[in-house]
Amino acid sequence: MLIDTSKSPYAKVWSLPFDAVKWQEGFWKTRLARTAQRTVPHILKLFEDPEVFHAIENFRIAAGLTQGQFHGTVFGDGDFYKLLEALVSAGIATGDAGALDQAEQYIALIAKAQGADGYLSTKQLIAEAQGTGARGQDINDFELYNFGHLFTAAVTHHRLTGSASFLKIALRAAGYLEKLAQNPENIQTVVCPSHYMGLIELYRDTRDLRWLTLAKRLIDLRDQVPNGTDDNQDRHPLRSQDQILGHAVRAAYLYAGVADLYAETGEDALYQMLLRVYEDMTRTKLYITGGAGALYTGVSPYGDLFADYQKVHQAYGYAYQLPNVTAYNETCAALGNILWCHRLFALSPRAQYFDLIEQIYLNTALSAVSLDGEKYFYENMLRRTRSLPYRLTWPLERTAIIPNCFCCPTNLARFIAQASEYCYAVDENSVYAGLYGASEARIALKNGAQMTLCQRTAYPWDGAIRFELRDYNGVAFTLRLRIPGWAQSGTLFYNGQHRRIDSSDAGSYIGVPVDSDQPVVLTLDMPARLIAAHPMVEECAGQVAVQRGPIVYCVESADAPCDVDELYLPSDARFFPEPMQIDGVSFTALSTLAAAVPQDAPDSALYRPLAAQTIPAPLRLIPYFAWDNRGFGSMRVWLPLMLRA
Repeated sequence: MLIDTSKSPYAKVWSLPFDAVKWQEGFWKTRLARTAQRTVPHILKLFEDPEVFHAIENFRIAAGLTQGQFHGTVFGDGDFYKLLEALVSAGIATGDAGALDQAEQYIALIAKAQGADGYLSTKQLIAEAQGTGARGQDINDFELYNFGHLFTAAVTHHRLTGSASFLKIALRAAGYLEKLAQNPENIQTVVCPSHYMGLIELYRDTRDLRWLTLAKRLIDLRDQVPNGTDDNQDRHPLRSQDQILGHAVRAAYLYAGVADLYAETGEDALYQMLLRVYEDMTRTKLYITGGAGALYTGVSPYGDLFADYQKVHQAYGYAYQLPNVTAYNETCAALGNILWCHRLFALSPRAQYFDLIEQIYLNTALSAVSLDGEKYFYENMLRRTRSLPYRLTWPLERTAIIPNCFCCPTNLARFIAQASEYCYAVDENSVYAGLYGASEARIALKNGAQMTLCQRTAYPWDGAIRFELRDYNGVAFTLRLRIPGWAQSGTLFYNGQHRRIDSSDAGSYIGVPVDSDQPVVLTLDMPARLIAAHPMVEECAGQVAVQRGPIVYCVESADAPCDVDELYLPSDARFFPEPMQIDGVSFTALSTLAAAVPQDAPDSALYRPLAAQTIPAPLRLIPYFAWDNRGFGSMRVWLPLMLRA
């Protein structure tokens, strides 16, 4: 979803208009093209087929255009709105007028389905028309989740096209919600609260204080919930929370919405809570890939007595509880954390927030869709074996259809289509670099500086990033360059000067004064390096992962001379970058010489003596996002470490 904090009194920076930034070539332009040409049409075809998802058919039935019963997921309306957001964003980004025309046809359908009082959730509308049910009966019907994605999709459509057709629908729905909220008992507990973000974005788009007031009221009502749960983050008062817990998607949507509220109201208690919870997540509960929500079913960590513990779904578990084979890591949780980090950056422009946005995008998020753009992961494991002695809830391979929950593919489609929003942020006299990628951006700062800022780079495969100015009017400004936390060395060239980058710069911004059209060149050294986990991460004890630049690598059986589980990485392993391509997508792979320790014991042995023989094992590693595109096989991100004196 697109946000606009340019008028938010407590925001320090804001994004450029979406159409001001265009990917020019390379990594992000390739992903955008696949999303626009393959992913969005593929999902639309599935949603149009009543035998598959019934999502669009539900709107037709609610509008009285066809006869039938509601089928599909209760959150299918919201997923359709996310898909519309992806369709419109990709259409604008690629100049596809046909996509925008198609979106208008769907918007007309949604308008016909909307209730006379503004209510809009097809399951309940169909049931009420047929006399078989009513609205507001079950929090797990995701009614306000549907409302929230309606709001954000409508605002995005309005900003990108100038048409108010979708916005009018959203405002009528918000009016219904405003009336509903007059009785607190109607609306205290909700799941996946996307409507906080949606209402505040409605306020930012219309400047109507009703929607900001309503968002604050709904957030405050959380503290009045009787018998609240950790699953919904409403068992403990919001402002006193100090741990990330519960359902990972619900947490991300909640804290992103609260960050939006702080940007408008400046309530310090909310901001301090956000910082505490963010710190807990990033220090103790986040995967190296940026994945979050380790457990399909967990136990909340609050409380000291047995009676205090609660069963939690799609959960953050205990500190450092980060399994690999059973890693849940729902895609929507990772994407929700991008929303949260983006808002935290707007409040305080620190490199750590964009480091995490980049970590999530380039690893977990892109891993959730196949390189051809038409198969998807709901969960994102870090290790796969050829066979398991137990059954996991979700498929071990990407699939074109996830029958009982298709929220992640639609969410991912809009995030890839909108990735250029994360390229830059600005304040009155500065430009902050966010995601690096070959692009051109039209920028007009409040101090009068105007230019087209061009990035020339092969990032993330090459650390050289060249900034060129075109049509620059000469008004001085500051270009603030993000030095990622992984960058330990490099150079910066500007105004005829060379500046060395070292470990003291990692995880910070360097401000470059600009008053001419001379290029600025940042070069980040990208040696492949071994990464160890905190000692408390038991499943990764004695193991290492490989990372080059922002990219996490993995080993697949297709690139190993033996069983992946027999491989060890020497502590002095050397890695050699090499070009590789899968399904027409080019990337940098790494080759190295590992060691193999063949296991002769039967697979059924719970414990076995370690084989004494060690043999050389030439090995290739590929980016984690590129795995599971060459057939079923084993995969590991973490490999046992073999120490050498």
